[in-house]
Amino acid sequence: MSDMFLLSESQMKQITPYFPLAHGVPRVDDRRVLSGIVYVIRNGKDAPTGYGPHKTLYNRFIRWSRLGVFDRIFAALTERAGRSTRLMIDATHLKAHRTAASLLKKGLFPRHIGRTKGGLNSRLHAVCDGQGRPIRLHLTAGQVSDFKGADVLLADLPDGTEEVIGDRGYDSNRIRRSLVERNITACIPPKKNRKSKPPYNWHLYKKRHLIENMFAKLKDWRRVATRYDRCAHTFMSAIHIAASFIFYLKE
Repeated sequence: MSDMFLLSESQMKQITPYFPLAHGVPRVDDRRVLSGIVYVIRNGKDAPTGYGPHKTLYNRFIRWSRLGVFDRIFAALTERAGRSTRLMIDATHLKAHRTAASLLKKGLFPRHIGRTKGGLNSRLHAVCDGQGRPIRLHLTAGQVSDFKGADVLLADLPDGTEEVIGDRGYDSNRIRRSLVERNITACIPPKKNRKSKPPYNWHLYKKRHLIENMFAKLKDWRRVATRYDRCAHTFMSAIHIAASFIFYLKE
């Protein structure tokens, strides 16, 4: 076990307060099980036997995903990291593996998997801070436009936001008007077919590479780059785990 990846005591100290209380039979070692879950999401394959039975890792991941544990951990870490006055918004496609791409049955929760020119995939909409760390994440089907994702994310911007950087995909009068109403400067280049082209700060816009770098780091984790989970909430849990450890719990 000494040569295997294990969460550090410092990392465990930061996330333990958000674990659900154990009732009845004591839980299997949290540190070992969560380390195994992180291993699976990062590498996309079964964890070595040293982490315990695969069923234990799977059951813990599914159960805590349904309880929203990993979502709360991510939210708490982003809040603790402090707020940035400059934010960036963008979206990326995540390919859906055949195990996740079964047809949706009527009456079930949406799986947020859609068809585009690239096949079946999901679309991850994100807002990151001035350091390139994700602070808001939203999952939709692959064919959903940037505008619809922006409606959700921009409505939930933290207080104190002064600037939002986005590419041409976010150039709409509605988005610009929404930001102006909250005294937020929009650094968004106008579409080429616009007759009246709003000005924007080109030098500031060049910092948008930070959110592209953020997506690249998230996609280094195998089960984020390729979606294996049928349920949207379990897939979002995997994304929140990856984002938490890449940007907020790194050592």
